[in-house]
Amino acid sequence: MRNTFMGLLAIILGLIVIAFPAIGVVAASFIAGFAVIMLAIWFLIAGVAEVHVDRVVGILYAILGIVALIIGFGLIFNPALFAFIAGLILYLAGIVLILGGIIALLGGLHVRYRVYSGILGIILGIIYIILGSLAFNPIYLGFLIGIWLIVTGIFSFFAPSQ
Repeated sequence: MRNTFMGLLAIILGLIVIAFPAIGVVAASFIAGFAVIMLAIWFLIAGVAEVHVDRVVGILYAILGIVALIIGFGLIFNPALFAFIAGLILYLAGIVLILGGIIALLGGLHVRYRVYSGILGIILGIIYIILGSLAFNPIYLGFLIGIWLIVTGIFSFFAPSQ
């Protein structure tokens, strides 16, 4: 019952995000920014507490907290930053997948599973690079988020009940 409700909710939200892609990006950016700000607060508190034990570690925690605070507020107030970071991460993941696929192919053309995993890595890497290129635009990223919500909702119907 819970899987059905969550699946319907994800599909409805996915359709809303596809209809209004900027809203999905703003919401995802706000949630990510809020999470990063909470992490920044924890780093700042840990830095202040650690200064008494180890000054260098405390200062490094505080610096990390300040950087995370800046990034968190940037994510909340500038959804384009979220799109840029998402696109960059997808792009880099695609490059890593392609390199992993090439290494798997070079590592053993005589072993069938390595050939398949290498080809799959290269194909998925190309898909990730294409998605990363699209994700740099917040509107396309909104569409990708909406499609992801719909696919997640559909798959939740097939998940075993708990």
